[in-house]
Amino acid sequence: MTYQKRSKEQLAARVAQDIHEGAVVNLGIGMPTLVANHIPASREVILHSENGILGMGPAPAECDADYDLINAGKQPVTLLKGGSFFHHADSFAMMRGGHLDICVLGAFQVSSTGDLANWSTGEAGAIPAVGGAMDLAIGARQTWVMMDLLTKKGESKVVAQCSYPLTGMACVKRIYSELATLACTPQGLQLIDLVEGLPLAELEKLIGLPISA
Repeated sequence: MTYQKRSKEQLAARVAQDIHEGAVVNLGIGMPTLVANHIPASREVILHSENGILGMGPAPAECDADYDLINAGKQPVTLLKGGSFFHHADSFAMMRGGHLDICVLGAFQVSSTGDLANWSTGEAGAIPAVGGAMDLAIGARQTWVMMDLLTKKGESKVVAQCSYPLTGMACVKRIYSELATLACTPQGLQLIDLVEGLPLAELEKLIGLPISA
């Protein structure tokens, strides 16, 4: 059985492919920030950052980085024509007021019905880092998760029920991973696509849950 995992850049491009024209989108800290580099220049997508930016562009070249203009992950960003920056209270009002079409977040676990755990593993000594994740997960019209399917121990991050503290309940609509794209529904997981050469039965074995085609 031979199949090729998506690289992080290929995964970012796969997420960008599904972002529709005119969407207002928040890209979470970590892997989701890569999506900004793969949105076609011909497609108008307005990127939002919770620290108070609207209209972000791709990451700048190192020589052009301005560390007074950063995203929520403290990475330098660019500002497209017409972009703006503002107080983070206004930014959270946008998030909580239902003004985001899509947010793309990382996760520790996602349940088959869309529960999200992405701010703490619950381990002793772990530093709580919920940030704006709860506001994003519930406030956006669609919440997508972009993550590796398996932990470093080879355990599935897609589970029947989250064992980590929840960020939001039944909020995740899609999971984008290096092996497959899945929809979370009240009835469980539904396949959107998977990498070439990977049988659905093998994906189900890796996750340990049924997936409807």
